Amino acid sequence: MSGAAAPVLSGRPVEGAAEEVLAQVRSRFGGKVVRAGIPRPRVVQVMIDRADLVDVCRHLKEALGFEQLSCVSAVEWPDRFESVYHMMNYYNGVTVQLHARIPKDDPKVASVCVLWNAANYHEREAWDLMGIVYEGHPNLERILLPADFKFHPLRKDFPQEVDRQYISRRKLKGGK
Repeated sequence: MSGAAAPVLSGRPVEGAAEEVLAQVRSRFGGKVVRAGIPRPRVVQVMIDRADLVDVCRHLKEALGFEQLSCVSAVEWPDRFESVYHMMNYYNGVTVQLHARIPKDDPKVASVCVLWNAANYHEREAWDLMGIVYEGHPNLERILLPADFKFHPLRKDFPQEVDRQYISRRKLKGGK
């Protein structure tokens, strides 16, 4: 098309988009949202219970356009674990940090691999290092540590001396 003006892209990042995303999540999930806010521009932070994880993620992806899951990590607090998800909507420039609360005595949460393939390796790493079981994961096995390692070294109750002894025994026996 000669002579036609190229389309002008504007509105990225979209002003007020974070506030709109937050309002949409609060409207759809209401009392299921434990805590929510906007800690800095274009970032929405939401805390939910683990039981609501897949529903909230599906809504974020399918209804609100959060097409990329960039990170899944785990945090240990004195009274609970959290699995933390970072999702990005490239159209409006908003990032959502979704925190799923997980009880310490039952460290399990649903996998989101069915929604984003990127969750595969991130969930494996969080399980390997922190011990949170991602139920429904297609291949939840060690990714960083040896397959026969019996511990999750990022937990606060992990005995530091065990790691050194374990590695030394493996080296002495010619292990990998």
